[in-house]
Amino acid sequence: MMNMTAEDVHEYINGICFKTGPPGKVGVETEWLVTDPARPTAPVTIERLAELLEPYGPPPAGSRFTFEPGGQVELSSPALPGPGRVHQALGADLDHLGKALANAGLHLVETALDPLRPPTLQLRVPRYGAMERFFTRRRHVSGRTMMCSTASLQVCLDIGDDVTDTRERWEFLHRLGPVLVAAFANSGLWRGRPTGWKSTRWAIWAATDSSRTRPVPEPGSRVDPATAWTEYALAAQVMAIPETPGGGGTWTADPGITLNDWVHGRGPRPLALADLEFHLSTLFPPIRPRGWWELRMIDTVPLRWWPVPMAFAAALTEDPRARATAEEATARLSGGGAPAPTLWLRSARSGPSDPEIVACARTCFDAAIEALPRMGSSELATLVDAYAERYVRRGLCPADATLQVPAARPAGSPTGADAHLARPGGSS
Repeated sequence: MMNMTAEDVHEYINGICFKTGPPGKVGVETEWLVTDPARPTAPVTIERLAELLEPYGPPPAGSRFTFEPGGQVELSSPALPGPGRVHQALGADLDHLGKALANAGLHLVETALDPLRPPTLQLRVPRYGAMERFFTRRRHVSGRTMMCSTASLQVCLDIGDDVTDTRERWEFLHRLGPVLVAAFANSGLWRGRPTGWKSTRWAIWAATDSSRTRPVPEPGSRVDPATAWTEYALAAQVMAIPETPGGGGTWTADPGITLNDWVHGRGPRPLALADLEFHLSTLFPPIRPRGWWELRMIDTVPLRWWPVPMAFAAALTEDPRARATAEEATARLSGGGAPAPTLWLRSARSGPSDPEIVACARTCFDAAIEALPRMGSSELATLVDAYAERYVRRGLCPADATLQVPAARPAGSPTGADAHLARPGGSS
């Protein structure tokens, strides 16, 4: 068997990750931590959740139900034409989930970072076991928290109509990224106390192995998206190698090579297509191309507001007038190119209290609210406007509401700042 080459990697990424076609479909993946109010510091086990959910059957509107490694539940909507359809479908499936949990006395946690419980790896499958060993061996102490204690809301949008549209969306969505971090920041507490960040979840992810979590385009770079993603993938450390392609046999965590090393023959066996697919699934930049754009920088927000990030991002991307307004505002915020690392940091630390970021966010929200009725989603326009009035127009985000309520400190929690989680882009 011959090794895949770097050219093979680029060809796969260009043909699969950046597959173009008529845009317009939208999807959303919602992750939720689950708690038992009778035992707020204890984990709710996957076994308990699976047992209580089984009698209720699958989600009625077709969303996919899965578990994340720390026991977080995830509902992923089908890809549907327009945000209004997604709102209806996932809303019905979240109601289905919520009723089942409520009947068992359980609640969805309405923040993006577990504020009290320590991270506990529950999903014992080779992928997550290897991931945990990788982070441990590389002393990325934030890795276990990232896996087991965080929850995000991921918006999925079409790649684009053609190569030109794809590049324009790539550049625009990266400039919009810090606005999404700030406007929906909802993780200001950890271990029972404020962290100094509005989106501690983002800081935790960004502090964990920057070779796989930093944004893909560098400020000032004009490399085309497929080439940029290929270079990123080749430079990233390989997290694990199963004995046979596709996951069979014993897994070797942290083999000490990059994908580029592997394609040049320095791996334990030839690189197969299944290995490349697995490697790409272990890369977690804020925007990940998978044949669609996966926007990964958004905190899980309180249940009432879950449709807002989806509707906001879809409206600004798909409606030409809204896109033009947002293009101008985000280009001004980021200096015309890809956002600098400092802008991502400001967004996560300060949220909409940063004057430049909130000015851009207000412009973008107004554009999205105006666009949604044109997209047949007047009901969502009303909800997005209510969110803007509650938070963005006041320079606030959901984390601010949480931080106003004193949290109980779990026994044995440290009293000093966890600075290693507030150093995005670096090793812990």
